[in-house]
Amino acid sequence: MSQKSDGMNYAPQGKPRPVVKSGEFIFAAVHLDHGHINGMCNGLTEAGGELKWVYDADPKKAEGLLARFPQAKAARSLDEILADPDVKLVAAAAIPNLRGPLGCRVMEAGKDYFTDKTPFTTLDQLADARAVTARTGRKYAVYFSERLHVESAMYATELVHQGAIGRVIQVIGLGPHRLGTGRPDWFFKKEQYGGILCDIGSHQFEQFLTFTGATDATVTHAAVANYANPGTPELEDFGEANLLGNNGATNYIRVDWFTPAGLSTWGDGRMTILGTKGFIELRKYVDIGRDKTGDHVYLVDDKGEHHIHVAGKVGFRFFGELILDCLNRTEKAMTQAHAFKAAELCLKAQAAAHKIA
Repeated sequence: MSQKSDGMNYAPQGKPRPVVKSGEFIFAAVHLDHGHINGMCNGLTEAGGELKWVYDADPKKAEGLLARFPQAKAARSLDEILADPDVKLVAAAAIPNLRGPLGCRVMEAGKDYFTDKTPFTTLDQLADARAVTARTGRKYAVYFSERLHVESAMYATELVHQGAIGRVIQVIGLGPHRLGTGRPDWFFKKEQYGGILCDIGSHQFEQFLTFTGATDATVTHAAVANYANPGTPELEDFGEANLLGNNGATNYIRVDWFTPAGLSTWGDGRMTILGTKGFIELRKYVDIGRDKTGDHVYLVDDKGEHHIHVAGKVGFRFFGELILDCLNRTEKAMTQAHAFKAAELCLKAQAAAHKIA
């Protein structure tokens, strides 16, 4: 299965835009349970980071990443990495219910932590991480890839912040994914993956906060279902939720595992951002029936209708900003409060969800 059709191993590549000199930012990659670790390492190395260590209890997983980043070495243990004073950040894509405890261990060792989403599967894990970041001053950064590693979404972030559509009053996020074959056992165990709104829903709630400027929200509706996968009863193959932001903006999200085989990519991710002076639609990965490329931005404002194809034109500034944040102890890439609030909302939506099938 090609990378474009397989969401689990989708790893965007951009143009190298180093923000540091060689050797100035050393990082490690551990717990390689999700293919997103490849995209995380791509982003950091394109921004000038240097991958020094790779560790996984399964040597085959480590070998796969080492083949992509031959300058790195296999570590014998996580402790070996945590004891290395050169390592500034540890990137990880552990099984979701292990991400929070791993992050706390990394931060207690004096390193910053960069995890795949979803960052937690329980509110207790979130509370622990909040306490450790406050005590240690370390960073708990999250790879919300459906905005941070998507050029159309990063372009929309700029448009919204420039006031192109006025005040944002609603965000509709659609995050369909392809189930495919070869998923690991943990993917079908709710205690381990956290539920569909907690898992792939986390992307959507992060985008809602970003585009609306809300700093908190309440869950007004949430539902989950297993419509078509009776053989894996703990899998939720459909989820939806509504949020009401503390600034009056609203959110509807739908996430599912129903991408058909005929789609050329792993999911027709779309987003509509409604403002008081216009609206934006993102067709992130494909423009079905028209164009197999992604990163199509449709903007309608007082001046007219605009189609902007931004693939290859925007880049992925988050990774360089994260590296500089780690070195300078700033918060330009994403604030800690924002990352934790997105995590809190996905956990609360999951907890509130009623089962509809």
